[in-house]
Amino acid sequence: MPKEIKAHLLVLLNTFLIAGSFIASQKIAGLIHPISLALLRFVLASILLSPFIFFNSTKREKLTNTFPRAMMISLFYSLYFIAFFKALEITTALNTGTLYTLVPLVTAILCIFFFKERISPFQLLIYLCGIVGTVTIVFKGELSLLLHFSINRGDFIFLSAVLFMAIYSILTKFLHHEEDDVLVLVFMTLVGGSLWMFTALMIMDIPLQWGRITGNALFYMLYLVIGATLLTVYLTQKASIIIGPKKVMAYVYINPASIALLLYLIEGATLTWDIGVGIGVSAVSTLLLLNHHAKR
Repeated sequence: MPKEIKAHLLVLLNTFLIAGSFIASQKIAGLIHPISLALLRFVLASILLSPFIFFNSTKREKLTNTFPRAMMISLFYSLYFIAFFKALEITTALNTGTLYTLVPLVTAILCIFFFKERISPFQLLIYLCGIVGTVTIVFKGELSLLLHFSINRGDFIFLSAVLFMAIYSILTKFLHHEEDDVLVLVFMTLVGGSLWMFTALMIMDIPLQWGRITGNALFYMLYLVIGATLLTVYLTQKASIIIGPKKVMAYVYINPASIALLLYLIEGATLTWDIGVGIGVSAVSTLLLLNHHAKR
């Protein structure tokens, strides 16, 4: 199987893992501060991955060279979470879900400066269609919710989170060296994320409160650590290196559809025809974007 096809399959798997993280996060929401939760995710994921790094002499030798670049990559990954959590103190999940659909377009714009790539009028139209599709899912096909949508201070904070996520994806490819070991890069990104999150925790004077995660919350936490942190960071970086950040971010448009489908399969949630139309538009937009990038 060609490595490009494998990369697309990795991103598709990554999309559903991220979708599952929204569901798992909701189950343990409110137990501890979100930034403390993010720090715990990074720390545990780093610990789980560390034996594969330190027991391999070849990988150990790459740690020093990889660390500075991984710190820069993890900085923007951490800033995304910090801005996201800060925004949610002021705005709603509905607003952030809507604004998150801007990530592919922002990524494409940044690619102009980092990789000298262009955005054609047709490509811009596809981005707009993708936004329409995902917004339809986010608002559950209810026009009244869309009409009442308004930008507040929290939304402006989340717009910075959108920018940070786009930069994170860009830097994953831009700072990649041919001799890099992806597993080492992932490990150092997680370590860097732990350091940045710990710094944020100290600055904001946020208590850890990790002892509150008990019972069923431990299983959801395990998923967030392995499935939604360790694997997603690996899959994102691996795919971005092979097919580029614009193609990886194109899958953002099917994130809401993935969440809706998982909720339907796991919890029996209802899928209305409005949401079905949104899923269809998002899926077609993603395929058109991937096909457009493939021809360039």
